[in-house]
Amino acid sequence: MSPQFGSPTPATLASRTPMGSEPAQPSDTPRSRAHSRSGRARMPADGAQVIMEGELEKRSDNLLQLWKRKVCVLTKDSLAIYADGPRRARCKELPFHSIKKLDCVERTGKYIYFTIVTTENKEIDFRCSEQSCWNAAITMALIDFQNKKAIQHFRARQGSHVRRPSSAERPTARCV
Repeated sequence: MSPQFGSPTPATLASRTPMGSEPAQPSDTPRSRAHSRSGRARMPADGAQVIMEGELEKRSDNLLQLWKRKVCVLTKDSLAIYADGPRRARCKELPFHSIKKLDCVERTGKYIYFTIVTTENKEIDFRCSEQSCWNAAITMALIDFQNKKAIQHFRARQGSHVRRPSSAERPTARCV
């Protein structure tokens, strides 16, 4: 991310609402925000906590490369992308272990454009309104996920490198 954008604080991220949504009202609990417009829960199958939910626009892969509105749910482990339309049951999930980085952040007057690069080097283009801050939320969640995986990997390596004394080096007990 370039220095001109700065890095938002968790309080800044929490105070912003996803594109197309209203500011949180006292009756707007986290549980109700995790439901779709149809009233069905959008919680991922594994029951992960929803960090952010709202609309993003995704560039299609076809020849015309049109921007299509999607409803997205960001959790600590993935980004779920739902088709915006009557059949919202269809979901494409991008687990963070399959995402290499979030790249190419560009700001215009109306939108922030960004690209998610997968481990297979597939690029998926998105755009969101400047107020929604989706790019920052996804980046922060991805960094958190990658840091936790790096710590787990480090601890696993440390555990396998702990040297245990051989039987010849072990002190023997003597009876007196």
